[in-house]
Amino acid sequence: MARIPTAAVAASGLIGGYGVARWTKKRPLGGAVLAVAGAAAARQWQQAAGGGAAGALTAGYVAAFAGSHPLAKKVGAWPAVFGVAGVMALASWAVADRKG
Repeated sequence: MARIPTAAVAASGLIGGYGVARWTKKRPLGGAVLAVAGAAAARQWQQAAGGGAAGALTAGYVAAFAGSHPLAKKVGAWPAVFGVAGVMALASWAVADRKG
């Protein structure tokens, strides 16, 4: 079975978490999607790039989620989510996926 790139997993977690929360009107459900994707990405980051890189990328993932909230007040919710997901995908690719 082919491994899904961590860039796609991380970006999908941010986008999917927001989408699920918005469409179901159940924020905890969106948070669960965000957390499951984040945990899956963290495990892959650990395997691909080591513990230090995994810790930094996990912190970036959490910061992207948190940062999307104030950014949304300036540019709108979906643009903010897509923006932070893109930044997280790029960071994930550069640190973990590019090597493999």
